[in-house]
Amino acid sequence: MINLSINGIAVSVEEGKTILEAAKKLHIHIPTLCYHKDLCVAGNCRVCVVEQAGVDRLVASCATPVNEGMEINTNSLKVRNCRKHIIELLLAEHNEECTKCYRNGHCELQTIAADLQITNQDFIDLVPDKQYSVDSYSPSIEKDDSKCIRCQRCVRTCAEIQSVGAIAVAHKGADMKISTFFNYSLNEVVCTNCGQCIVHCPTGALVEKSYVEQVWDAIADPEKHVVVQTAPAVRVGLGEELGFEPGTRVTSRMVSALRRLGFDSVLDTDFTADLTIMEEGTELLTRLKGALLDDNPEVSLPMATSCSPGWVKYIEHKYPQYLPNLSTCKSPQQMFGALAKTYYAKNIDVDPANIVSVSIMPCTAKKYEANRPEMKDSGYKDVDFVLTTRELAVMIKQAGIEFEQLNEENFDSIMGIGSGAGIIFGATGGVMEAALRTAYEIVTGREVPFENLEIKPVRGLAGVKEAVVPIVDVLPEWSFLEGVELKCAITNGLENAHQLMEAIDRGDRFYHFIEIMACPGGCLGGGGQPFPVDDEIRQKRMDAIYSEDLSLALRKSHENPEIVQIYKDFLEKPLSHKSHKLLHTSYVKRQPY
Repeated sequence: MINLSINGIAVSVEEGKTILEAAKKLHIHIPTLCYHKDLCVAGNCRVCVVEQAGVDRLVASCATPVNEGMEINTNSLKVRNCRKHIIELLLAEHNEECTKCYRNGHCELQTIAADLQITNQDFIDLVPDKQYSVDSYSPSIEKDDSKCIRCQRCVRTCAEIQSVGAIAVAHKGADMKISTFFNYSLNEVVCTNCGQCIVHCPTGALVEKSYVEQVWDAIADPEKHVVVQTAPAVRVGLGEELGFEPGTRVTSRMVSALRRLGFDSVLDTDFTADLTIMEEGTELLTRLKGALLDDNPEVSLPMATSCSPGWVKYIEHKYPQYLPNLSTCKSPQQMFGALAKTYYAKNIDVDPANIVSVSIMPCTAKKYEANRPEMKDSGYKDVDFVLTTRELAVMIKQAGIEFEQLNEENFDSIMGIGSGAGIIFGATGGVMEAALRTAYEIVTGREVPFENLEIKPVRGLAGVKEAVVPIVDVLPEWSFLEGVELKCAITNGLENAHQLMEAIDRGDRFYHFIEIMACPGGCLGGGGQPFPVDDEIRQKRMDAIYSEDLSLALRKSHENPEIVQIYKDFLEKPLSHKSHKLLHTSYVKRQPY
């Protein structure tokens, strides 16, 4: 332990901790901009400077390790003046249209400026001379250079967490900017649309492409029947935008709010998550039969999940040789969209041309996915508009709905019932666990041999997790699986996906089935979820998802009565001709830059 004092208060912290961490232990707030718990230390914004006794210059508290006997002052006149001038200099180059900015009220620069009471600008306004540009070509992300403070959190996120490198620092000095390869649009480079740059950006320089006004227009159109689906991670994130503690489940209030907003039908993506399990689980068993019984060399193993559009675009860029390993299943969002304009439209006797399909997602890459040219198998664009969790909160506030006062309501019928297995899709490992619950029972006639159906080896925030499930005493038709140890891997965050794929490519690891989610923690840590986010918040959201699963009587996808009904009335069976047409897709090899 290292002993030091901060503002005259003694404190002991572990060796290797920084001044910033020591101050947090004493509940002393030091403002930061370039610092983020998820990222390596940069120390380039200097907003967190403090005064150290015996040292002439101010030191960056985020990047300075504690030393024995160190005396720190976080609130001296010198420190306050320095911080104030740093923020004033940033504001001199910053487009201060705060009331029109999407991040208004959620901007870290705005918060620090308010805390420091910066009411006068002592420096020349350089914004008119900067010739800033706005990149709005991507269907998922807007990049506004006029609001960038060059803290490089987005750059570090894209490199460290996601191993993509779609954005980087270009030029030097006064010309320095955050740019893409040859300054192309984000829509033209390797960007996976995951939105992790958005959740780590402290200002409005990176935001999601908003479709809120288009959805309002659709709701107001009497000719349109507007149906909305909500992903499982939304119900454990939405509350944070509306005054609740992280990890609060607001499922029933969310349904009530969506009805008050004017949606004609409020349905659940959990339904098509269960459908995904039926299709994907059957696809896995079919591949295992081809490899183990038929000895077919063309069978691609391991089979990889395809629910995460950020991961799908990543593999299309980085590992196109493994595209045959991707499950051909569409994501639950896109399955829902295809069925909304076929099965659902037929059931309610509405012309699918008049149905507007809206999805509420924790993910910005879902906006890109909905615009993929392959996603029109219903004869129409399967999903018309994708809103993030944050955008739904905006609509609720715009409508003046007092969310905490809402009554609890249930989803509508026809594609509105989901199981606990569908709910856990929102957490890393959830797709794997849901698939194993169903596949194991299909093959053996018994539940998975884990207490309360909780397959804990696949759970948690660890970067790469492994699980081995022995398959014994199988039903006669599955005799070729007798004694097989099903080898599974689960990972979240594209840097971890990179490590896993490299190990597979080298032949260091063999698996039958892998689940990859583009975002840390899975969908609950998606690019469309509330600010701020770190592992502590992700864990609270994850605990809430598993809590909701445990609270339900229906916890297996194959036992969902609406799933049974849709196969009986419409799809016939998993991997049928109609299923292949509506629920499965293909992929595209993309340039690796």
